[in-house]
Amino acid sequence: MRLDGLSLAYRSPYIFRLRPTFGEMRARLEERVAERTRIAQDLHDTVLQGIVSAAMQLDVAVDQLPANSPAKLRLSRVLELMRHVMEEGRNAVQGLRSPNSDSDDLGQAFSRMPQDLGIESQIDFRVIVLGSARKLHPLIRDEVYHIGRELLVNAFRHSRASCIEVELEYAPKRFRIVVRDDGCGIDPQVLRAGREGHWGLPGMRERAERVGARLRVWSRAAAGTEVALSVPNSIAFTRLTASRSQAEVAANVATSTKAFLVA
Repeated sequence: MRLDGLSLAYRSPYIFRLRPTFGEMRARLEERVAERTRIAQDLHDTVLQGIVSAAMQLDVAVDQLPANSPAKLRLSRVLELMRHVMEEGRNAVQGLRSPNSDSDDLGQAFSRMPQDLGIESQIDFRVIVLGSARKLHPLIRDEVYHIGRELLVNAFRHSRASCIEVELEYAPKRFRIVVRDDGCGIDPQVLRAGREGHWGLPGMRERAERVGARLRVWSRAAAGTEVALSVPNSIAFTRLTASRSQAEVAANVATSTKAFLVA
């Protein structure tokens, strides 16, 4: 821990005894993928199928109402809401990923962040990709996206920075994302507990540790903030057997809802 600023990168002589092995971490990831697949299948077989069936019956009923019926307009709005709910449900099941991440390209996803957040201020924002981009494991990709998004939300809204930068590094031994700004730094209380309505850095660290990643934070008053999330290569890019089942579930959901959604 540095004394001239704030740093939450701790070292411990017991770190190697306490940290799970890569094999144990891969087993945990596989268990999580299997659980996500089971949840996705349950959603498809119960909730989504039920909504699709109800929406189709409502669609038939609306068509039978007179064009000048006051109820037709109200029911049409309900039908549109149901379509929206089905689309959100389909997005959630297809990889259980963020609805804003339409592809595996994190560089593109983060580049769109100012537009997604409705940021209008003139901030120098850039996304830098180092190395050749590789396909991340779906769970790792989702965790990286969610943590990176939360960091950018905090930077855009609270740092008062003139420059915000995202660095994605595809290195031989790790994947790393760094979010840095030249703003006002992070208050020590916020570092410990976070802001109301947000995870806070402790929550992000816990989320990172669950997938075998490490989160480090450097911040100093009036000198900006840098947060680095690092994931070992053997975890970041490992494709697990359960991923195929998850993809098959997503394909089933897409097939069963696509026809009604485009109607």
